[in-house]
Amino acid sequence: MSLTYFTPGPAQLYPTFEKHLQTFVSEQLGSISHRSQQYRDLHKFTVDQLRILLNVPDTHAILFLGSASEAWERILFSCVELESFHLVNGSFSKKFYDYSNALNKYAHKLEKPMGEGFIASEIEVPQYAELICVTHNETSSGVQMPVSEIHKLKQKHPTKFIAVDMVSSAPYPELDYSLIDTAFFSVQKAFGMPAGLGVWIVSERCLEKAEYIKTQYSIGAHNDLPTLWKNALNNETPATPNVMGIYLLGKIAEDFNRIGVKNIRKETEQKASMLYKFIDKATGFSAFVKDKASRSQTVIVTDTISLSADIIKAVKAKGMVVGSGYGQFKASQLRIANFPATSVEQTESLIYELGKL
Repeated sequence: MSLTYFTPGPAQLYPTFEKHLQTFVSEQLGSISHRSQQYRDLHKFTVDQLRILLNVPDTHAILFLGSASEAWERILFSCVELESFHLVNGSFSKKFYDYSNALNKYAHKLEKPMGEGFIASEIEVPQYAELICVTHNETSSGVQMPVSEIHKLKQKHPTKFIAVDMVSSAPYPELDYSLIDTAFFSVQKAFGMPAGLGVWIVSERCLEKAEYIKTQYSIGAHNDLPTLWKNALNNETPATPNVMGIYLLGKIAEDFNRIGVKNIRKETEQKASMLYKFIDKATGFSAFVKDKASRSQTVIVTDTISLSADIIKAVKAKGMVVGSGYGQFKASQLRIANFPATSVEQTESLIYELGKL
């Protein structure tokens, strides 16, 4: 029995993934030199498709890393000489804060309980913080910060850098990169690929800051921003890259562009609405995020009366896999991924099986 994965990452592979993988293997692309024109063309294709999909202007580079977690370190090294500021409302936003402390930066935070979101008007940014770290979609709790609130926060603090974690939501958020200095995601969630590739979108302004900090402190030796940027101008990477991941990402981004990102966003909202409607009405389930404006469209989190492990086991027997709660909520919550790889029909099937429990 083949399974449909509604897990928040690694998630369901995108339907065209296997076809693109077969092409990658048959054309022996895993053996090409990363300094060849063939690789540069492949690299450029992926960057171009992502620019179209996410509406990224030429002022921003699109760079490839080993993971989104690596982006935390690269951003902190590149944009923070002394102080960072973090909006923390879950495990992943807290890890960004922890990375700043680990790098001996002075890290400030505004913290809320899991399940609660932020709006720009309530946020007081410390005077000397150079970077504001925002999580668009907190994977651990199913809280989404509206893009309009992220934009407002930058407009209130135009001289500060703003970094957006969109790991479990890209390409859903429609960010205005004239206001966003840097953003990042990984491919094993909404892009329907195996893990092993991070994507870092970063502005010229961040590059200038990194070059300045480099005259005072270390900005790291591996994948430092000036070196990444210099290589990217030639459609290359400093070290041998994940050629397979970059190729597959380009092909899946091209598939998304054929569908149209507006259509992808619309279908994401349709499926999220179906899931929340079920959770709000069904006995034994209740939405963890109470404020509807803060509810994630891509990772739906529900409290459960029954043990989540029992529900997961029951739906797996019907060919579907859902995620457990995160950390302390492992036994009492489900996390249901709502990514482009799962269709409206598959979502209806999941709701039907959950409704029978």
